[in-house]
Amino acid sequence: MQYKIIESLQAINADEWNQVAGSQYPFTRHEFLLALEQNNCVGNKFGWWPRFIVAYEHNKLVGAVPVYLKDNSYGELVFDGIWADAYKRAGQNYYPKYVVGIPYTPATGPRILVEASHKKQNEIRIGLIQRVLQLAEQSDVSSLHWLFTDAKDTVILKEQGLMLRLGCQFHWTNQGYKNFDDYLQGFSAVKRKKIKRERRRVKEQGVELEVLHGHEMNDEQWQIYHNFYLDTFDRKWGIATLSLGFFKQLGRTMPENVVIVFAKHQGQYVASAFNIRGENTLYGRHWGCNADFHSLHFEACYYQGLDYCIQHGLQHFEPGAQGEHKISRGFLPTRTWSAHWIAHPEFKQAISNFCTHEQQEMNCYIGELNTHSPFKTTLL
Repeated sequence: MQYKIIESLQAINADEWNQVAGSQYPFTRHEFLLALEQNNCVGNKFGWWPRFIVAYEHNKLVGAVPVYLKDNSYGELVFDGIWADAYKRAGQNYYPKYVVGIPYTPATGPRILVEASHKKQNEIRIGLIQRVLQLAEQSDVSSLHWLFTDAKDTVILKEQGLMLRLGCQFHWTNQGYKNFDDYLQGFSAVKRKKIKRERRRVKEQGVELEVLHGHEMNDEQWQIYHNFYLDTFDRKWGIATLSLGFFKQLGRTMPENVVIVFAKHQGQYVASAFNIRGENTLYGRHWGCNADFHSLHFEACYYQGLDYCIQHGLQHFEPGAQGEHKISRGFLPTRTWSAHWIAHPEFKQAISNFCTHEQQEMNCYIGELNTHSPFKTTLL
């Protein structure tokens, strides 16, 4: 087995990479990661430098880990600002650091990519983890962070000595619903009426919704969508890191994975929601609008996505990070995980203690949230 560090996916054939990444999770596909590179969404401008670890056997790619060198914590969505502040107060440097994850994408998925048919999958996975740890140990970095790891990766990372951190998002699971009304039958009467009222209000305001895939978008529509995307950051907070070129490239190279909800009023686009589709899951990502319409955000970002999942037989809908308001619409608390390696021995112990206490509090928080489920309960 040979291991290498590559600084651009242009060095690897797309089919070869995708054979390792698989087709189920869209964000590790060659097309997605390369679009970030080729449209200046990563690199010097925003402080995400690719340092991917790849494994070869007999000159064939059999495994990979998407690693980035970071000089900030923006776009990670696993918030370590208090850790960085503690380092600063102690006169230590928290940056640079290494991150294993997908830039600006808080979506749980595989981070240790291994060819599915390989007989030595576990050996390759452990080898990749060790090579990433070796890279961190030999570099002048404070830490290494694996973000939004799936269940398999979380287990093996813990076995390899990394500390785990627990988070929470709100996800939906398809229980074989026939249509949206069938879905609402499982709700309590009060919650069901509220959702129906919200959907009705959107129609009463004369707003029409349409869903387009990447290949159905033209240049004008992409520009309109991107204007909405930029406006959200201009009006709220943060930095718009994804360029128009990035979105248009995804529309060309991953057309069936791109799902955009547009809202129209009096023939003009007034809002949009951007989603990425995997084999079994719809991932909601970005929302933008240029006018206020009652309940339109819920319709465009949640109800249209739920409709889409039911119609297309998708099993899950992950509408992005945070948002307790999603519970009343059927998105239930779901645990998310990250794994961490800290170089400084004293900080390693302090952060380990922090993660242990935080996990206890997070489990209590999730337990409390579950008591607010909108679904009817059966009394035993």
